[in-house]
Amino acid sequence: MHTLSTDDLARQPMRLLDEAVRGQPSLVLRDGEPLLLAIPMGAGLDAAEVRLELAARLYDRGQISLGLAARLAGMNYVDMFEELGCRGIATLRLAPGELDRELAVFAD
Repeated sequence: MHTLSTDDLARQPMRLLDEAVRGQPSLVLRDGEPLLLAIPMGAGLDAAEVRLELAARLYDRGQISLGLAARLAGMNYVDMFEELGCRGIATLRLAPGELDRELAVFAD
């Protein structure tokens, strides 16, 4: 995997694309921390499935919102919601104690 800094990217933006054309993933770092991962979507790779899998996993880990997951997967909000449900990924996420407060409303 090729690594470059944000300064490198600013000076040579085509370098990222050139690496992708060669099939090489690139990691862009800002102040030594990962900022962007570029993964080539070459022949034989089902780009739609990769995008959906990545979106579902990132959402499941709490790293992106449902809306962003839908955009990443190239789906609308409702379809992404249903896809996550089919995968057994919870879309309603309550903080500790919230469920008790929600259920108490119905008990009154």
